[in-house]
Amino acid sequence: MKLSGIKNIKRLVIYFFYDKDGIVDRYVPYMLEDMKKNCSELFVVCNGKLTTEGRTVLEAITPNVFVRENKGFDVWAYKAAMEQYGWKKLGKFDEVVLMNFTFYGPLYPFSEVFEEMNGRDVDFWGLTKHYKIDFDPFGTTGYGYIPEHIQSSFICIRNKMLNSREFHDYWDHMGEIRNYWDAIGKHEAIFTKKFNDCGYVSDVYVQTDDLEEVNRYPLMLEAKELIQNRKCPIFKRKMFTNIYNEYIDVSTGEAAIEAYRYICENFDYDMDMVWENLLRTGNMADIKDRMHLNYPLSMTDCCDREAYKTTKTALFMHLYFEDKIEESIHYADSMPPNADIYFTVCNDTMEKLVTEAAKKLEPRKVEIIRIENRGRDVSALLVGAAPYVDRYELACFAHDKKTTQVKPYSSGQSFAYRCLENVLGSKAYVRNVIAKFKSEPRMGMLMPPPPYHGLFYDTVGNEWTTNYDNVVKLAEELKIQVDLNREKEPISPLGTMFWFRPKALKPLFDKKWKYEDFPQEPNACDGTLLHAIERIYGPCAQSQGYYEAWGMTDQYTSIELTNYHFMARETLKALHGTIGSHDGLSGMNQYIWQHGLTQNTPSARIIVKRAIKRRIPKPIWSVSKRIYHFFGGKKWIG
Repeated sequence: MKLSGIKNIKRLVIYFFYDKDGIVDRYVPYMLEDMKKNCSELFVVCNGKLTTEGRTVLEAITPNVFVRENKGFDVWAYKAAMEQYGWKKLGKFDEVVLMNFTFYGPLYPFSEVFEEMNGRDVDFWGLTKHYKIDFDPFGTTGYGYIPEHIQSSFICIRNKMLNSREFHDYWDHMGEIRNYWDAIGKHEAIFTKKFNDCGYVSDVYVQTDDLEEVNRYPLMLEAKELIQNRKCPIFKRKMFTNIYNEYIDVSTGEAAIEAYRYICENFDYDMDMVWENLLRTGNMADIKDRMHLNYPLSMTDCCDREAYKTTKTALFMHLYFEDKIEESIHYADSMPPNADIYFTVCNDTMEKLVTEAAKKLEPRKVEIIRIENRGRDVSALLVGAAPYVDRYELACFAHDKKTTQVKPYSSGQSFAYRCLENVLGSKAYVRNVIAKFKSEPRMGMLMPPPPYHGLFYDTVGNEWTTNYDNVVKLAEELKIQVDLNREKEPISPLGTMFWFRPKALKPLFDKKWKYEDFPQEPNACDGTLLHAIERIYGPCAQSQGYYEAWGMTDQYTSIELTNYHFMARETLKALHGTIGSHDGLSGMNQYIWQHGLTQNTPSARIIVKRAIKRRIPKPIWSVSKRIYHFFGGKKWIG
């Protein structure tokens, strides 16, 4: 059935929308305004709730806004929307489009898509397809494998199929959709095959059959190729927050950042709409990894020699150790000549010594702030520096550092080096940091990566340590509403040295902290308020609509690459020598889950399972469990 011969095409678009908070971000009306130009009727079905503002936004585009219970995912939302019309009324449309909120765009007008597809003789069609997988990880398709299928985020059904008994029966007898796996296995993965088997002809707008052997999911893993060379009008939200194994098992993880850069450079699509939505709804660890928010900056060459002149900047540095004053002044001297510098100190002796040493920093304005010796560097910033911070567009916070609890003491010295070099490494580096903030308006914090050398090795994969519950409690108190996931690392400055936009940390400064809020000295143990605040800096910035990134000097980046490669290689050598070689990270993990550390002791298997499960994101665990069970694995993986 072609539509090219019909003068006034009657097209209904059913748009499924869901947001846990009921907020309608700007990318949604942008999409719908373009879609509205290509249909005679637009119906929005929303699962859960809508804010008053969200409803107003949608009703400005269409009066047809239907809010229903959050049940059945997109499948039952489509079913409910079609029931609102009834089969008789639906059958009068030439085409019905079922689309959802899980992608951004359009980059190219939808009119180009419909103009092309109107001339194709099909019964149903979509934008993109997912290729066959030889097994069924969901256990719900009924075929024992995942058939090649049109992706259900955008499917169009034409009149012949709309009026068919097969189509009516499909929806009238749609089973319960209890979770994401049901939504995929009982609808998306089988819809195309079911109706192709009934004799209905399908097609997709973006032709990718030549990529089938490259990967099974071109829309996500070949996004730049589809946009650049195949005029794909959309790009997936999931690309920025997906399970990272989906990238690293088949690529070096370049898909999201390559597509993002290409769009920024070649389209007038406002990518700030993407940041707005991702930062409000996503987990920062996911976003940081997929977007590779790691900035190696030169210590010698300035990328923008004028940025510092137009950015009101300050350094806040807490000094406690007399023998670290000279080193601290050296790093403070990296600040631009127009920056203001504040030192917080706890006693008369330090005030006198710092005042004298700071003369080397002229002509910069330098001020000494006396604070109480309670709360360490955290109170130095949130109490001592608080009255001054909002005067500036950009600030750096640093402090002298001795990690004397860690032996050998060289580990602590290297931790201090890691932090100070990567916030105040040189004059050129600091100017490049300022320029990076200028060029990245959504960046709210720039910090060194967490430590992993020496006894800090246990930090990676255990970043929350004993602080997760305290961070959640503090977030509730500060009304910070972002995804805090125990299984994912906090993107926060472990070591509490970082660059930041003061407005990104507004909830923390609005708290009006007092020294009495912090534990008294001595205070060496983990799990205190100090450690909770250390981990909430990042979530605080995200709650204000900013992302956090890792920043390093180019010199330190070379050290970092060597260290990470060495650690990965040594770990893999140990694994290869113990369990042999396996295909990719997922294959290695699956083998470890299957065999555990001791196969003969049930209690040991349970201990291993629980330990691994705590560290593996739930979606990865669930999929891997299904794959493992499908191949006959023992049921102790539950």
